[in-house]
Amino acid sequence: MTSFRATLNQWRRRLVQALLYRIVFGERSQGVLRPHTRISPATCIDHVDRLTLGNHVYIGPFNFIEASGGITIENGVQITSHCSIVTHSSHRALRLLGEAYVGWPSDEARPGWVAGPVHIGAYSFIGPHSLIEANTRLGRGTLVCAGSFVRGDYPDFAILEGRPARIVGDTRRTDEHLLGQHPVARAHYEAWAGRGE
Repeated sequence: MTSFRATLNQWRRRLVQALLYRIVFGERSQGVLRPHTRISPATCIDHVDRLTLGNHVYIGPFNFIEASGGITIENGVQITSHCSIVTHSSHRALRLLGEAYVGWPSDEARPGWVAGPVHIGAYSFIGPHSLIEANTRLGRGTLVCAGSFVRGDYPDFAILEGRPARIVGDTRRTDEHLLGQHPVARAHYEAWAGRGE
């Protein structure tokens, strides 16, 4: 009986995964087909109409994307799992206003309200359990290490780590090493990254 249950559980998990959590290619963003973009059905997207996606984007399972303030995710970005990308923060306003918070005339006029867009540059990588906050712009080729809390403007090819995130390196150093091992990739890399300004 135990063997039967184990087999049944294994098939049940496979069926649920195939029906509910299978990631497939093809998304629409702002009316444009992105045939190579994939988003896990286990990701929650709030205000999808304010989310602009490039092609070849991967958004894995169990992410929260709150796009009311506008989020742009350029080509080739990878967002792993358990990440949050938010364009507003209300906790300060809630503390300041208490019950008056709900009836306040507008979000932007609320004392303590923080809101703004998020922009993630092409071919960036967002590690698991990271938070990208309102008013953040990540340059292309950025690497956000797992568990980082990111807010602000960061240059191209930055390696970000920490709470709050700080620049700890440049992805071009690793890329140059890898390009030495795989010279066939150099033309493809330079097509999007340029010649390393």
